[in-house]
Order: sequence, then structure tokens, then C-alpha cells
Amino acid sequence: MEIKKAAAILASLAQPSRLRVFRILVGAPERGLCAGEISKRLKIPKPTLSFHLKELTNAGIVVSRREGRSLFYEICGSRVQQLMGFLTEDCCQGRPELCLPKPIAACCETAQ
Repeated sequence: MEIKKAAAILASLAQPSRLRVFRILVGAPERGLCAGEISKRLKIPKPTLSFHLKELTNAGIVVSRREGRSLFYEICGSRVQQLMGFLTEDCCQGRPELCLPKPIAACCETAQ
């Protein structure tokens, strides 16, 4: 992934409402969620949600499809994987144990 594309995705997520939309879509059913359901769950007015979904779609991290009169949105899994790969490409520096998830308490203890 190019650095400009990664920056565009991260910029699209650098807004609280869009980050909330992303997080709800990550846990959505395989077929995604319709805009009305997202609006209802997050208590975001539909016009505002439409703006945020457009930003996430333009960044390539969310995709939509029409079913009848409804638009369904879902995470673009391959793009998320590309972004995660880009962000962690050199993180381990040959030490894979550095990349394994640790309990928060363990991370805090080693930082002291």
C-alpha cells in the first residue's frame, strides 16, 4: 500500500463519528448493515451519516451495494488487511513476539 493511500484511510477514520461507523461495521453481519440501521444504532441523523459513509467509501475502507431501495454498507476486508500490513510492516524488526497482542496491564508494566 502506498503511503498516500494509507494516509487517506487514516484521515477518514480520524473523526469520532466515522470511527464509530467503522467499528460498528467491523462487527456487522457478513452482508453489512443498511444506512438506516447504522443511523439508528449510532443515533446519527441520516444526512450526517450519509456524509460520513461517503468519506469512508471514498477512502476505500467501506463499500456499498444497493438492494432495492436500501444501501448496505460493509467493511472492505482486503483494504483493512492492506492497511494493517502497511502499519505493521516493520514493527517487529525480526522479533515477532513484539507484534503479539499483550494484555493492557502487561504493556503498562513494561513501560514504567
